[in-house]
Amino acid sequence: MILRCEPAIGDALFRDMRALELKVPPPVVTALVVMAMWGISLATPSLEVSGVPRAAIAVALALIGFGIDVAGAVSFRRAKTTINPIKPEATSALVTAGIYRMSRNPMYVGILFVLIAWTVYLSNVWALMGPVAFVLYINRFQIAPEERTLAARFGDAYSDYKHAVRRWL
Repeated sequence: MILRCEPAIGDALFRDMRALELKVPPPVVTALVVMAMWGISLATPSLEVSGVPRAAIAVALALIGFGIDVAGAVSFRRAKTTINPIKPEATSALVTAGIYRMSRNPMYVGILFVLIAWTVYLSNVWALMGPVAFVLYINRFQIAPEERTLAARFGDAYSDYKHAVRRWL
């Protein structure tokens, strides 16, 4: 048996989903995911892991994440383009240098490292749902519309960059 949506229903759902694009700033998404992860860790059993090694690993991962975020922001500032993720149409330059040679979205990669650090600190397997949810949300509602804007704005240069450099890592 194959179930099919009526085209009008599917179209409406797609329009509704597009309405969420570029609406919630990534730092807000991150804060919501952090709080959800904390709530999950309180409601589910945690792993028994010694505090000092766990904290050391969490700090190391968080520092890597912050470093990646800063490198991305510095590259944007050097290119004199917007860092505002809600207004990709304000982009004035295609940034492909520095950390952008390794990832098209290093600032999101940095946030992901911080979320993984938080998972380690919480010592809770179920908290891993947070970084997964972050990636799924950011891919669909932040990166996809950013990529459409960059493709329209920079054409073949962006297409070449997109084929040469991975979205995440």
